[in-house]
Amino acid sequence: MSRFGTAICAAVAIAAGGYWLTQSQSTQTSAPLIGAAFAQDAGDIDTSTIIEMVQGAEDAPIEMIEYASYTCPHCATFHEGTYKELKKDYIDTGKVKFIFREVYFDRYGLWASMVARCGGPEKFFGVSDLIFKGQSDWARAGGPAEIVDELRKIGRIAGLDNDALEACLQDGTKAQTLIKWYEDNAKADGVESTPSFIINGKSVSNQSYADFKKVLDAELAN
Repeated sequence: MSRFGTAICAAVAIAAGGYWLTQSQSTQTSAPLIGAAFAQDAGDIDTSTIIEMVQGAEDAPIEMIEYASYTCPHCATFHEGTYKELKKDYIDTGKVKFIFREVYFDRYGLWASMVARCGGPEKFFGVSDLIFKGQSDWARAGGPAEIVDELRKIGRIAGLDNDALEACLQDGTKAQTLIKWYEDNAKADGVESTPSFIINGKSVSNQSYADFKKVLDAELAN
């Protein structure tokens, strides 16, 4: 397990102690969550249950994978600018199949991921946009209780109801599976920072839209 995974596992344990739910009933559900989160050895976790979040044509000539953390300022900047241009010019036009994979450097990024995935693939990218857009607000809201409350608000703005949000935030087994999924992907692709990109199997650094365009156009010309 990487140093990031070790830190996140500790974060899940802390979250299970009462930060998943900050309402009065949180103490009633914290103990079961601890058990759920650590019921399996990491090697026994089936990560095939995690859905890849994809935009664009399945048969697009270019596959572009982004690894990003919801608490990463550079990731938020990318999604507020370059990503929108890439989506308009390459993803929406069938040239790029875009895959978004979350990276968990801290518990807050994990919680944000749980909220983003709560509405399924149909809502995922819309919720992600809201999370990145509001990053400077929710990530600095205060302590864990205040941060998770701000993430709940984003979920509600996206149309998720309270019961669904609480169920997602309390799903310790899902949290542990996401951590293992992230670690397996990051190890396979050599990801150590965010945002990181894999374009048709080759690692590409974060860069301006103009430079991404050169890379993508070169792939299309091959």
